[in-house]
Amino acid sequence: MGVRRRWVPAIIATAIAATLMAPPAGAGSTTSTDAPITDPVPEQPEQSRLGLVLQEHAQLPASQPTPPATDQRLMRHNRINYVGEAPDGSGRMYVPDLNGPLHLLSGGQQHVYLNFEERFEHFYSGRGMGSGFGFVTFHPEFAENGKFYTVHTEDEEAIATEEPTYPNQPDPFVQSVVTEWTAADPSANEFAGTSREIFRFGFSTQIHAIQQIDFNPTAEPGDPDYGLLYLAVGDGGIGLDTDVPQDMSTPAGKILRIDPEGNDGPNGQYGIPASNPFVGKPGALGEIYALGMRDPHRFSWDPGGEHAMYLGHIGQHAIEAVYEVRAGDNFGWSQREGRFEFRPENQCWLYPLPEDDEQYGYAYPVAAYDHDPPANWPCNSDSGHAISGGQVYRGTDLPQLRGKYVFGDLVDGRVLYTEVSEMKRGAERAPLHEVQLFDTDGKRMRMTDFVGDGRVDLRFGTDSERNLYLLAKANGKIWKVVGTRTGSGSEVTEGVARDLVSYYDFEHPFAADDSREVDSGSSRTLLTQVNGGEDMRVVDSAFPDSNNALQVQQVAPAANGNDDWKAGVWEGDANGVESLSAFNGTKGATVMGWFKMTGENPSPNSTTPDTDDRFNAVGLAGILSGDSNGHDVRALLELIQVNGELRLVALGRRLDGGASQTFAAQQDWREVLPPGEWVHVAATFDYTTGEMALYRNGRPLPGFYTVPGDPWQVDGSGTSGTNPRGVKIGGSFPQNNVERNPCNCRMDSLMFLNEAASADTIAQQYLRFFRH
Repeated sequence: MGVRRRWVPAIIATAIAATLMAPPAGAGSTTSTDAPITDPVPEQPEQSRLGLVLQEHAQLPASQPTPPATDQRLMRHNRINYVGEAPDGSGRMYVPDLNGPLHLLSGGQQHVYLNFEERFEHFYSGRGMGSGFGFVTFHPEFAENGKFYTVHTEDEEAIATEEPTYPNQPDPFVQSVVTEWTAADPSANEFAGTSREIFRFGFSTQIHAIQQIDFNPTAEPGDPDYGLLYLAVGDGGIGLDTDVPQDMSTPAGKILRIDPEGNDGPNGQYGIPASNPFVGKPGALGEIYALGMRDPHRFSWDPGGEHAMYLGHIGQHAIEAVYEVRAGDNFGWSQREGRFEFRPENQCWLYPLPEDDEQYGYAYPVAAYDHDPPANWPCNSDSGHAISGGQVYRGTDLPQLRGKYVFGDLVDGRVLYTEVSEMKRGAERAPLHEVQLFDTDGKRMRMTDFVGDGRVDLRFGTDSERNLYLLAKANGKIWKVVGTRTGSGSEVTEGVARDLVSYYDFEHPFAADDSREVDSGSSRTLLTQVNGGEDMRVVDSAFPDSNNALQVQQVAPAANGNDDWKAGVWEGDANGVESLSAFNGTKGATVMGWFKMTGENPSPNSTTPDTDDRFNAVGLAGILSGDSNGHDVRALLELIQVNGELRLVALGRRLDGGASQTFAAQQDWREVLPPGEWVHVAATFDYTTGEMALYRNGRPLPGFYTVPGDPWQVDGSGTSGTNPRGVKIGGSFPQNNVERNPCNCRMDSLMFLNEAASADTIAQQYLRFFRH
């Protein structure tokens, strides 16, 4: 089975109306320009040749939310979300699971140390991505004092009876509870001892509560920061339409710092460090260390250098950011998202900073990437991106990683890094790099391959030796980074990349709905896997670095229905698919990819009662014309009958509604595409000259034109000045209202270029798939 996950509908952003505090005068205005910014971080993470070798370290047991979840995103193998090492010299690793268990790992053995679902009557983990047992951190003197600290969420029944540390948000839905535990025997593998509640706060929604609590592991006894507990408190989901993150009288949207051993807090259960930046400021909570946050998901300290604190901050609909956190910082939410002005009335865009921005004193990210939803995906829908803050590697075993802040996207599972030396406040964003991943056998994989799911739910952790770990809720596994290696770079040659409009390698399921495939070409046009959905992505390798392929097939040969597995893009509007405008008036096109015949071709004709009748064509892949009904094409690779014999053809149309021309291979199609064998096939179309060509495994195929004369009406210009209606793959009619010409086959690395590629370009691209 390939990478898969149950279908998850797009989550449309909804605003929760509330007015808690007016925004600062002028903070939301701009005096320079009102032009929106539709691509705030145009530079994408660069594909690095640095690779991490991952070795499976542990498989944690399955668990279930309480109450049972209805949100598919919570229906994971389990919901493990961190791995660390207890600071007692025992080597025991701890792993919290949002569904309740706290696991200890030691010598290959697993123990449930404490189960929150059993311990707390009102424990709640059934709604909200961060609800449940969120985090655990151990006091630096745990070996002596047995103290550790946790945060978990409780339901509305607890809210009705339990007194919060500070007034809850309006109509609270969950409360985050911070608890201090004291183990009678710190070396035991099951908790026995006492506990006390030290902090409680209620949030209006099930999102953006307290995500992490932690001690600064770089602080030594006698340092001002030693033994102080940091709490990352989200905005409760209401910062979008209120100024809660800027309101200094509430904990929401802040990082707090408290002294668990003090008693001058409002409930007498903790202290407020005198060194906190807002102590004594009228109207401000003394616990506040930094403010202006939406969802401060993960923070960590650099164990080397200047021991900087870094925060991975999940944005609204555009910016995923890394901040360096210093006492008194204000990151600007919800007046700012990253280094841009945010306006809640139009979340599809961000705006330039106003000319008077410096007066507000906001601190901006040292590194960031944007969501960049696919071109044909609603901008106000969940596009499946969220940053997972990581770790600065300062270990000794992997010198190529030293000084790099390694983090990732928790949804799609990309692993990224940036150099700490380049993450400077007040400077340009540090460049981001996407690392390659390998298993211990040297096979290049992606996290979606490691977990077998389009939604990874990736997190990072470390141990006392500063080793790096990755973990995922999708399959509940933990991997240790045991080595580095040099990867082989992109599968796409420079010659192809210049003209590559769409590229589907079936290694990039769309995390918000992995019945779709992300386009790695310039157009970023989301591909739909019709009828078969995620099951169409299967484990198969057309070339060494491939892991998955697309399966298309006829489903019910005897029924004239609409259940065949195929793929495509369709826009019935006369304006066509805007993101495919590179094919509007183009002077040339190329369609190429890997194909493997896996069943009966051509398929039985499901439109006739004759069981011996067959369709007269087998659809491979093509670009539709601007006036297409889902069948007519601008450029197509196909098997079709020519003079009564099935042949591999390039079929093209220069003008919408005009005549087509077919260039057919002379060789028998069964020799070109033998059953069970991966073959690279390409078709090129030069609309200015009328020349077409076919290629097999990088070499030209001899062929002939089937229509005499000049059906294209060649005049030196390109195609019609219209956008294509879409693309079709594995049959006709990607809108799925008719099924014709199915292909029982697999496909990999389909490329659509707006140029008639040369023979050398195609040969080089074919060879590139085998670079090593």
